[in-house]
Amino acid sequence: MELPARTDTAIIGAGQAGLVMSHYLAQAGRAHLVIERRQTLGGGWQDRWDEFTLVSPNWSASFPGQPYDGSEPDAFMPRDEIADRVRRYAETIKAPVVAGTEVTRLTANSDDGFLLETTAGPLKAREVVVAIGAFHRPFIPDVAPALPSRLAQVHSHAYRRETALPAGGVLVVGSGQSGVQIAEELAEAGRDVYLSVGTAGRVPRRYRGRDIFGWLAALVTRGPQIGITLPTVDNLPSPRARFAGNPALSGHHGGHSTDLRAMAESGMTLLGRIEGVAGERLRLAPGLNATLDQISRMFPERFQGLLDRFIELAGDDAPRDDNVWSGFRPPELADLDLARAGISTVVWTTGYRPNYDWIDFPILDDMGLPKTQRGVSEVPGLYFLGLLWQHDQASATLFGPTVDGRHVANSMGLTLRDPEPISVPA
Repeated sequence: MELPARTDTAIIGAGQAGLVMSHYLAQAGRAHLVIERRQTLGGGWQDRWDEFTLVSPNWSASFPGQPYDGSEPDAFMPRDEIADRVRRYAETIKAPVVAGTEVTRLTANSDDGFLLETTAGPLKAREVVVAIGAFHRPFIPDVAPALPSRLAQVHSHAYRRETALPAGGVLVVGSGQSGVQIAEELAEAGRDVYLSVGTAGRVPRRYRGRDIFGWLAALVTRGPQIGITLPTVDNLPSPRARFAGNPALSGHHGGHSTDLRAMAESGMTLLGRIEGVAGERLRLAPGLNATLDQISRMFPERFQGLLDRFIELAGDDAPRDDNVWSGFRPPELADLDLARAGISTVVWTTGYRPNYDWIDFPILDDMGLPKTQRGVSEVPGLYFLGLLWQHDQASATLFGPTVDGRHVANSMGLTLRDPEPISVPA
């Protein structure tokens, strides 16, 4: 499909968020266009490493107009399957996608609405929905250039497989979802793994008889009816908390909790945060076990009481929690000699930073994130979908755009059919 000169509504990004918005616009009879910078559809899932799997169950990949129809709702899709599912969604809803086209600047149109400068030429639109996800610029800490030049360094965005790394031990920096999964993958391949622990919390894979995402979806769909809702972005301790890593989980081997203490007990070496580099020697921050304690408190302090209260008020028949966590306390190293440890590679699983520099409107906050009210910006006609903490922690899930997208659609004055609830298995 070629880029026209004008459209009523332009959606930037053809991942699941952009396609959900396309479905809502089509449902309301609104002419629109979806612009995708990649040549192929499938969203950002195409950028993940070879052994990547979803951390949310397959049933969560239910999109408006395309509910999950596979035979394994409680399994966890590998990278290519979720990318194919997003690609098929575009076909199912007949989304008007222009692929291989990047928006390089978004500014005001001299007449009215917006002007999108793209690699395929200009496009005028009355409204714009930015749906480019939350993972833009791979972030690598400032300490990286100080590391010995002999080391191979790769961000998780560019990591593909264990066999592509040089022989030797691997230092993984960051213990969010990508960090713990890549560290486990490397350890299972027989590598000596050193994991520099961050502050991302943990949640159990299953709690009181149900996958944690089942409870999360239940809170989103049924919680408001009984007065139990997830904390919103306004409840965060600081705006910077939006960058905190998502609680660590794994979809590998049928899905499991990730217990850093158990990983250390099994032979992985846990390290504190890297404070400095002197030749081959890393200087490590003290307090590793205090950090592990903080990680383990995240679920009890932020979610457990909320879920227990929901279960009580909803009258759900849920067994007691039977999770067992390791009490192992790993040794705390003050420093590490990289050469003596046999480390050849550093994998940075340190997340991403936003890139909205191409938007020529004064709507970004001090951290470079759009200032919105649940996706509705201060600029009339400019909307966002798929932001981190667009509304609450569920916004970053596969089913987040379904809920947040309806709010954006309503704000645009669209008339939708009856709400399409998230399909939550019992």
